[in-house]
Amino acid sequence: MKSARILTLLLSLALPGGCAVNPVTGQQQLSLVSDRQEIQIGEEQYEPAQQSQGGRYYLDPALQDYVRAVGDKLAAVSDRRLPYEFVVLDNPVPNAWALPGGKIAVNSGLLLYLQDEAELASVVGHEIVHAAARHSASQMSKGSLINLGAQIAGLVSQQSGYGNLGGAAAQLGAAAWMARYSREAELESDHYGMEYMVRAGYDPQAAVSVQQTFVKLSEGRQADFFSGLFASHPPSPARVEANRATASRLGAGGVRNAEAYRRATAQLRKDAPAYEAEKKAMAALEKKDPRTAIRHLDTALKIQPNGGRFWELRGHAWAMLDEWDNAEDAFSSAIDRNPGYFRHYLARGALYFERHQYAAAKPDLERSRQLLPTPLASFYLGEIALAGGATSQAEAYYREAANDAGPVGQKARERLGGRR
Repeated sequence: MKSARILTLLLSLALPGGCAVNPVTGQQQLSLVSDRQEIQIGEEQYEPAQQSQGGRYYLDPALQDYVRAVGDKLAAVSDRRLPYEFVVLDNPVPNAWALPGGKIAVNSGLLLYLQDEAELASVVGHEIVHAAARHSASQMSKGSLINLGAQIAGLVSQQSGYGNLGGAAAQLGAAAWMARYSREAELESDHYGMEYMVRAGYDPQAAVSVQQTFVKLSEGRQADFFSGLFASHPPSPARVEANRATASRLGAGGVRNAEAYRRATAQLRKDAPAYEAEKKAMAALEKKDPRTAIRHLDTALKIQPNGGRFWELRGHAWAMLDEWDNAEDAFSSAIDRNPGYFRHYLARGALYFERHQYAAAKPDLERSRQLLPTPLASFYLGEIALAGGATSQAEAYYREAANDAGPVGQKARERLGGRR
């Protein structure tokens, strides 16, 4: 009974002010995150999230404008005013996501599976509702309480003689819960996203057809979808039926804009075989077959010579063959094509570092770290600082890298341990 009273007391301390009105449904929902915090999280994480997911799609700037225009049209009729932003990422894995505060991204790979502008509106409208209805904030709040519950469960289980099993089980539950939106949040986003579509002049039947496509792809076990969209937005026949019922209630009408969509995605579709060749190149590199990878990348670059990701992968293949000058040229070509992406600088900086060209490596690693901090860049910068006698700066870099759970973090911790 004593442990139960502790649980009640600690939960009561966490809950004051923890309920808020869902701006979309008007219902009460759990929220330990304020509006201001929610917007700040989105603003701080939007650029790093883009970098970590392939960077902005830059090969056809008009496509960015097109998707942004569709998003702005839907955001204008949403139930919550937020600093909405919309971006297309250079990522062939089909996915779309929304950060708190209305920061939304659509992967280029997903656009290839949509048939018209109305289907794009159904995807973007769905993500807008996730932001407007504060689904991410609610998930974070639930996660906070689950983690608190895990700590309490660990305490209670120890008192009961079960060691840390209770805490471990609760933590696993938290990880599973936060891995994707709840079924209720998905259905809510489908429903109100369709209402936004109608308000913006789109045919709500598009939300039915796009879900039917996703269900068919899920039945075919499309690997890319399961590593992307389906991990956070699992499709189901129930969602199709719910969308069909909502579309019936909303009535027929609205635009599909198939021709406008085909024009907007023409470059993307033309380049699709290049991304398929890239997949084959990556598979060859995993098999330690760099020459086959280079042949596939030659195919990709013949189709799209400005693809920085193809040039970078070519650099890794040349490096695997110890062709350092060719690798350097390929990494430099990647940077020339897409100077705003962290990974190209990291690849060239790592190459320079391994060749002990520290003066050349440092600016590349620093630029990479500015765009997206990574343990590898921090560790290499720590090594360069240590070699130059800047021990305090080296320790700061090692501490950053030490947070990594892999071999880079282990090396950084060894460096720190050796300096104590």
